[in-house]
Amino acid sequence: MLHSSSGILMSAVLRATRSRSRWSPGSVWCPCRSVSVKTGGWKTKTVPQRYLGQPSPYTHPHLIGCGEVTPGLTQTEFEFRRQRLASLIEMQAERLTGSGASSNSSHIVIVLSHPIRYMTNDIPYPFHQNQDFLYLTGIMEPDSALVMYGSGKPDQVVLFVPRRDPARELWDGPRSGKDGAAALTGLERVHSTEELGVVLKSLKGGTIWYDSSQPCHPRLHQTHVCPLLEGGRLTKSLRPLTHSLRAIKSPAEVALMKEAGRITAQAFKKTMAMSRGDTDEAVLYAKFDFECRAHGANFLAYPPVVAGGNRANTLHYINNNQIVKDGEMVLLDGGCEYFGYVSDITRTWPVNGKFSPAQRELYEAVLEVQLACLSQCNPGVSLDYIYSTMLTVLARQLKELRIVSQSTSDTDTLKAARQFCPHHVGHYLGMDVHDTPELSRSQPLQPGMVITIEPGLYISEDDSSCPEQFRGLGVRIEDDVVIREHGGPLVLSADTPKTIAEVERACAHGED
Repeated sequence: MLHSSSGILMSAVLRATRSRSRWSPGSVWCPCRSVSVKTGGWKTKTVPQRYLGQPSPYTHPHLIGCGEVTPGLTQTEFEFRRQRLASLIEMQAERLTGSGASSNSSHIVIVLSHPIRYMTNDIPYPFHQNQDFLYLTGIMEPDSALVMYGSGKPDQVVLFVPRRDPARELWDGPRSGKDGAAALTGLERVHSTEELGVVLKSLKGGTIWYDSSQPCHPRLHQTHVCPLLEGGRLTKSLRPLTHSLRAIKSPAEVALMKEAGRITAQAFKKTMAMSRGDTDEAVLYAKFDFECRAHGANFLAYPPVVAGGNRANTLHYINNNQIVKDGEMVLLDGGCEYFGYVSDITRTWPVNGKFSPAQRELYEAVLEVQLACLSQCNPGVSLDYIYSTMLTVLARQLKELRIVSQSTSDTDTLKAARQFCPHHVGHYLGMDVHDTPELSRSQPLQPGMVITIEPGLYISEDDSSCPEQFRGLGVRIEDDVVIREHGGPLVLSADTPKTIAEVERACAHGED
């Protein structure tokens, strides 16, 4: 985790956003991405009229338009990302030299894709790309790499993808090949992955920006990157820089996350509508998964929590294989992935469709905490500050619910709040569920950041210190929120039933 250094990086990102000194005529300026790109530098290529290793305008015209690398994200967007990364590296080098003068030292940036991983023998897991590599290239294929290099500013780009191999494609499916990847991304220099080591060896330079402590592709790391690292060159971690960029979403990224939120909201409504009396957690899981995919999601973002009754007090319960009894509540923490961007939403509801008085009281308490936290989601406020708000409001609710005595001191009441809600109020969200972990929760939120707000209240059935009517109840309410400069926070999960009236209405509607 970054602490003070993460603040320096985000400050650099914001300074770059406000500076237009590098703009020149004949360029396209993007104020939210802090770079300009000369559009004449690209040669438009026709995407091959065959299946590639990922959707293309030829094979998936209903999903992806001409000029897009992945649905909703254009070649220009990916070029801006790479240019921003190059500018950040240049600024970091200038800061380290101390004088603020331009540094002419050379840099090499290396980002590897994920490999295919196997659950057993020759049975693969579903492939999921390294998010940093996907963020910078849009390439969804395994066994690929990105190299950026240059003096002062590493803005020269080389992409490496697996070569076409009819024998392997017979078993594993089509590959984009060099021509397909070049046409899809708009990049001029595309090589076969086998050439990665040769190209790296040919590059002269000082600083290597690469995350070697936990290589995301062990074979490519060992075969092609290790010989470069053994030369004794200075190596710096790239992840803090890419995470600082990924933290601030472009309008196109927000649009994708908004769609992920809409899909998940529909899945929640349909799942609530099928809750009737005794219900199998596995059936609720299957229903939620089906509805996400049926409404356009690629797959679930993570194994969901579908926890009935007292099992809601196990925070990461994912067995999802027991019966939720009539009269119990179920806590469902789930989300989907929509072309590289995810949702993460939690709702708690009674499977018989009606809150009991005790369930209602506890749910309203958590909802009040959640709404108080949502009101704090503004630029300049940190997740840690919102967490302190959560504890303060939750402590007050514990006294009102008589879970904590009115005579208890403020210090002990806050301690009780931490006991009954042992997790943080939220986390960053984006291409991953717990996104950009290099960023500290103590840094101020900026416009374009996306976070979760998810207070909870968990009372074990064995907790004799609590009023009997609350024992065995666990409630969490979670929304996905975009931080905006003006107009207050944008709640991406706003269509998901949340008030008691909305939840009971969704349960009562049944399936349309």
